[in-house]
Amino acid sequence: MAAVGRWRAGMALLALLALGFGRVRAEQTEEHLKREHSLSKPYQGVGSASSGLWDLLGNAMVMTQFIRLTPDVQSKQGAVWNRVPCYLRDWEMQVHFKIHGQGKKNLNGDGFAIWYTKDRMQPGPVFGSKDNFLGLGVFVDTYPNEEKQQEAQKRRYSPGNQRVFPYISAMVNNGSLTYDHDRDGRPTELGGCTAMVRNLPHDTFLVIRYVKRRLTVLIDIDGKHEWRDCIDVPGVHLPRGYYFGTSSVTGDLSDNHDIISLKLYQLTVERTPEEEKRDREVFLPVVDNLKLPGMEAPLEPMSGLALFLIVFFSLVALVFAIVIGIIVYNKWQEQSRKHFY
Repeated sequence: MAAVGRWRAGMALLALLALGFGRVRAEQTEEHLKREHSLSKPYQGVGSASSGLWDLLGNAMVMTQFIRLTPDVQSKQGAVWNRVPCYLRDWEMQVHFKIHGQGKKNLNGDGFAIWYTKDRMQPGPVFGSKDNFLGLGVFVDTYPNEEKQQEAQKRRYSPGNQRVFPYISAMVNNGSLTYDHDRDGRPTELGGCTAMVRNLPHDTFLVIRYVKRRLTVLIDIDGKHEWRDCIDVPGVHLPRGYYFGTSSVTGDLSDNHDIISLKLYQLTVERTPEEEKRDREVFLPVVDNLKLPGMEAPLEPMSGLALFLIVFFSLVALVFAIVIGIIVYNKWQEQSRKHFY
C-alpha cells in the first residue's frame, strides 16, 4: 500500500510539473490578436472618413468577401493602410490573400507588397507605394522584369542567377535606398523564395514574424495547412510607431490582387538581461552586418582650412628639404676642395 501511495504521489508530482511546464511554454508563445491593427470581414468602416481603422487609396475597393487592391485591368494601383501606429515590440502579421487573373504564366503582373513603414498613404512606383521608404517591405512579385529585359536585349540570362516567379522577397530601408524595379529588387533584398501563388483553388497565406530583432517570413500556399520557411534574417532593427499597410500595382500586365484578411498578433516572449540590452529602442531601420549599395557612410568632404593647412605644411617641408640639401652639398664641396689642396 505504501508503494502504491508513493507511486500515486510521484505521478501527481509529474502531472503538476507537466502542467507548470505547459504554462511556461504557453506564456512564451502567447499570442494576442490586436484588432486595431487587423482587417477582416465584414470590413466595417474601411475607407470611411469619420470612422474605421483603415484607409483606402487609389483603385482599392471593398467587396463582400475581400478587399481588391487592383482589378485585372492595366495601369491600376491601390492600397489599404492602417490608421493606428504600431508600438508593439514583438509581433506577427498573418496575411490571407489571393492573386488571380486571365493572364498566362509570366504574362501577368505585377504583385503586391506588405508594409511596415513610417509614412502611409503615399502612392509610388514600388508596388503602388513610395520609394526610399523608412521601414520594412515584403514583396510578392509575380513578374520577372530582369529576365524579360535580358531576353529582349538578346543577352544570355545566367541560369545560376535565375529566379522562378512568383517570388517573395524582403527589404529594410533607412530612406536612402532605391528599389531597383528593373532587377526585381535583387540588389537590396534580404532574402527570398519562390512561391507559386497565382490562380490556386485553395487559400494562400503569408506570415511576417518579428521577434527579438529576427525577421522571418513563412508561407502556406499548398493547401496543406503547413507553414514553409521563406526568409529568416537576424539582426533586424525596426523602430516602433510605424504603420502597417498593403499595396499593389498593375502595368501593361495585370491581375486581381485581393486581401481577405490582415491579422496582427502581439507575441509575448521572455528576454534575458543581455537580450534586453541588445534590443534597445532604435530610431532608424537597420540590419546588422549588412552591406548594401548606399548603406556605406559617405566620406566627409575636406574643409577649405584643412586643405590650406595641408598645402602650406607640404610647401614648408619641401623648402626645408631643399635648404638642408643645399647646406649638405656646400659642405661636401668644401671638404672636397680641402682634400684636393
